[in-house]
Amino acid sequence: MRVAVLSDIHGNVQALEAVMTDVINQKCEHVYCLGDLALAGPQPKEIIDYVMEQENWTVIQGNTDKMIANFGPEVLEFLEAQYPIMANALADDVKQLDDLYRAYMSALPPQLSQILEGNSVLFVHGSPRANNEDILPEMPLEEIEEIIDGTSEKLILCGHTHIPCGYQTNTGQTVVNVGSVGRPMTDKPLACYVVIDFEEGSFELRHRFIPYDNHTAARLMSSRGFVGADRLSDLLLTPTSRHI
Repeated sequence: MRVAVLSDIHGNVQALEAVMTDVINQKCEHVYCLGDLALAGPQPKEIIDYVMEQENWTVIQGNTDKMIANFGPEVLEFLEAQYPIMANALADDVKQLDDLYRAYMSALPPQLSQILEGNSVLFVHGSPRANNEDILPEMPLEEIEEIIDGTSEKLILCGHTHIPCGYQTNTGQTVVNVGSVGRPMTDKPLACYVVIDFEEGSFELRHRFIPYDNHTAARLMSSRGFVGADRLSDLLLTPTSRHI
């Protein structure tokens, strides 16, 4: 069984189209999405429309999906205090995303455990213990093992940081960050996802880095017009940090 696992689309239609072309070419049977569908992207409504129509997708909730679903003064004030541009993006996003979209995002599960071809797999957004916890490259292995303490799944898949990486723990578990489709934070701004081949009791995993029309995505991002949209546009061309 071959599946695609992707995360952090962030409203980027051009990136998702390029990734899905590759997913089809790779002959993946199913797509697992680890959340963060819309926030602060060029076309949030179009992405959720697409995802809601897919029959062979399994989707969990990212931390920004939860923000949109729970939008209100407290959520906005929390973001304004830490990341003002993201607060501006959120306020603009919810103008496009009515109760139907927010109900969809609210109903998404925060994580999911499945058995695939005899392999136990845990799908999370940030980490098993928090949807906004970072799993990044070059972390001490002891820290990764602390983060996943209490889990038993053979393979743990996450996103959130927009930076792909992977770990093999002393407990025999594999932890993989699948990277970001819509707002990659890597040296080259290529959309990133993972293809996994599952056989009975074993799996083989590889990251896929996909070029896409990030200039069109950046132009659309800038055209949204809220304060900070130009900065988010720049990050699609020259990534620096997702924390702005």
